[in-house]
Amino acid sequence: METGKENSFRDLRIWQKGFELVERIYKTTKNYPSEEKFALVSDTRRSANSVIANIAEAHGRYFYSDKVRVLYIARGEAEEVRSHSSVAFSQKYITEQTFNDLDKEYTGLSIGLNNYINYLISQNKTKTQ
Repeated sequence: METGKENSFRDLRIWQKGFELVERIYKTTKNYPSEEKFALVSDTRRSANSVIANIAEAHGRYFYSDKVRVLYIARGEAEEVRSHSSVAFSQKYITEQTFNDLDKEYTGLSIGLNNYINYLISQNKTKTQ
């Protein structure tokens, strides 16, 4: 669990996991058809990047409510990646195994984001009591 005492967003395990997934998304989408370069490839990469960008932004926010709000956006972007992966699978751009792996990993990332959000909410309650 994140302790809130990290010096950099890069120290957050949730960001590190998201970054690993971004790298995987880039490798996976590299094999999509060229006509998807400005469509599904771009959308999927943008969503994956947005997850970690929002985690980083939340780390830089001062108020707990700001941190949580931005992390909710990150969670939504993780769901967006799952949706893009569904499209890629339906078009046979990725195998069923790749689809299942990505879906599982992004579901896990969303759970991690939920845990981090709940941790921040509990810390905020502790500070205001």
